[in-house]
Amino acid sequence: MAIRIVQSKQNSRVKELRAALSRPGRGSAEVVALEGFHLVEEALRSGLTIETIFIAQNSERLLNELRILDSVEILALPEEVLASAVTTETSQPIAALARPQLWNWPDLLGHASSQTLIVILAGIQDPGNLGTILRSAEAFGATGAISLSGTVSHWNPKAMRASAGSVFRLPILSVSESDCFTHLRESSIQTLAAMAHEAQPLSKVDLVKSVALVIGAEGSGISDEIASQCDARITIPCPGPVESLNAGVAASILLYEASQQRTTRRARRKA
Repeated sequence: MAIRIVQSKQNSRVKELRAALSRPGRGSAEVVALEGFHLVEEALRSGLTIETIFIAQNSERLLNELRILDSVEILALPEEVLASAVTTETSQPIAALARPQLWNWPDLLGHASSQTLIVILAGIQDPGNLGTILRSAEAFGATGAISLSGTVSHWNPKAMRASAGSVFRLPILSVSESDCFTHLRESSIQTLAAMAHEAQPLSKVDLVKSVALVIGAEGSGISDEIASQCDARITIPCPGPVESLNAGVAASILLYEASQQRTTRRARRKA
């Protein structure tokens, strides 16, 4: 593999890495920046197109542990040059620029033979929560996620790390509220707003049919405007004194319940 040495913080590729990390875009066509060995490794394993890999000098051995195509540009930088571009307090010795998978509505809606399960991210602002939701969505068989206005970018470095690679594989669309609910209605997918109060208990809700679970902002929850467009409201009963659950925890419980209901239904059909 060919490695080119770069010494300047003003190198065009280093500038591109710095910009992508500091201002992660919402659009799926944007070049995204990956920081750290495990994230780069997961991106390669997930089939992302890697354009450039940045490696700190004296850490080139890490490249031998990755399956890198010959077409990938590899730049070796002094540690201080790479550190000037990355965002973590303890800088990682490797980073990359990649082009993520382009998703569309058919990808999100799943196959005709299976029931759709979508998570709608309505104003999730904490990247750790967002990453957790995406990780749980993939783990429990969701067909995709929809990111509405006000939600932190799923290409935020913290969100990507929290997703443990799910952000690379789970179909995710960033669309307007109007586009979101229009498509879901046309596809006969029931929208369920997760609320803390005045909603049906989770145990009494059918999550086997095609559904989209709406998860609101950590503090304010789902806005009245979005809630009014949903078909029903559901809640997770909490016998303890807490008023509401963390958005990542709530979404994970809902997704698990959907997975359990579907697994039980399939088992009954086979019996």
